[in-house]
Amino acid sequence: MSRFLVEGGHPLSGEVPVQGAKNSVLPILAATLLNGGVTELRGCPRLRDVDASVEILRYLGCDAVWQEDVLTVDTSGLCRWDIADTLMREMRSSAIFLGAILARCGQAELTYPGGCELGPRPIDLHISGLRQLGAEIEEEGGALHCRAPALRGRDIVLSLPSVGATENLMLAACGAEGVTRIVNAAREPEIVDLQNYLRACGAEVSGAGTDQVSVTGKRPLHDCTYTVMPDRIAAATYLCAAASAGGEVRLLGARERHLSTVTAALREAGCTVTGDSGGITCRAPERLRSVSPVRTAPYPGFPTDAQSVLMAALLRSRGTTVFEENIFTSRYRHVDELIRMGGSIQVSGRVAVVTGVERLHGACVRSTDLRGGAALCVAALAAEGVSHVENISHIDRGYEDLARDLESLGAKILREET
Repeated sequence: MSRFLVEGGHPLSGEVPVQGAKNSVLPILAATLLNGGVTELRGCPRLRDVDASVEILRYLGCDAVWQEDVLTVDTSGLCRWDIADTLMREMRSSAIFLGAILARCGQAELTYPGGCELGPRPIDLHISGLRQLGAEIEEEGGALHCRAPALRGRDIVLSLPSVGATENLMLAACGAEGVTRIVNAAREPEIVDLQNYLRACGAEVSGAGTDQVSVTGKRPLHDCTYTVMPDRIAAATYLCAAASAGGEVRLLGARERHLSTVTAALREAGCTVTGDSGGITCRAPERLRSVSPVRTAPYPGFPTDAQSVLMAALLRSRGTTVFEENIFTSRYRHVDELIRMGGSIQVSGRVAVVTGVERLHGACVRSTDLRGGAALCVAALAAEGVSHVENISHIDRGYEDLARDLESLGAKILREET
């Protein structure tokens, strides 16, 4: 077991590069199955979820080799179309392999995925869309038995803009005859990154970033070298860390256009935030002020993954801020831990009301999920004394080295093995 020891009261200063995007690289790793050859992924983050994806690829018969931040994947040796239940349980994004395996092999067997417990996140939209493309899917005892000898493109209208369903259908459509149009598609930057990777392999994909994505299937794909986009949620975390601790930081490579709702909230709170082609700079005042209601929504709305870290940054703000969580039903599990540190938060259903306090104090707190764990670290930076953040394996799923990055900015944070 590991934990972080965080001593609060030290303003942050300096610059740090932003890692490659977790939510981008995971579907890209599944997509490497489609070209049946070699992909060189540059800027690939070393994360627990990436390791889980690599283990799935190796289980399927593929090779994957690390050299610093470059991951080279060779999928020419694919020799099976099933994924063991133990591998599927490692992360929610494992479901994304379904579309790619069906497109490559015409059949697949896997179980329902695992991941952080944030409330119901069914994959019914994935299954419904794949069936519309011609897949025969039987569900039995938590397992999915899938056959798709001849996928055919068609128009698929999603009932809501699911990121995972959009990605899964994009991958499956690459192996379908004709044109597939995904209507009411998710618009997240990670969808655009997946499209750009597929294009680099020779696929004909367009429309990513809008609500309609078009894929012309059965095109021959080839080897490619691709650089993963910077992680906008990691960037949001470090911006909120600076807002919480005070000081001025620069995030190298971060793209403000991917974070406009987060930077707008931080500006309203009193921070000076500027973005340019090289990254984002944030200078925080001595104390933040409350902001207008924060309502999470699909992109380009406020990201649910940034809700907890912004909440942590506003614990010592002047005034009251209302949060409304509209994506996941159990995304306030970090609240009780923030209250342990002196935060004043009232939760009713999807609404959390944060009333700023003068001081936070160090406490022993426990990470309940990936982003909630990061929020505890953000709050600890502003607390008096030392906080012990336990169960940080959740944090390792999405941050390459949170302690290293914060320490490089002047934070007093130590990773301790227990």
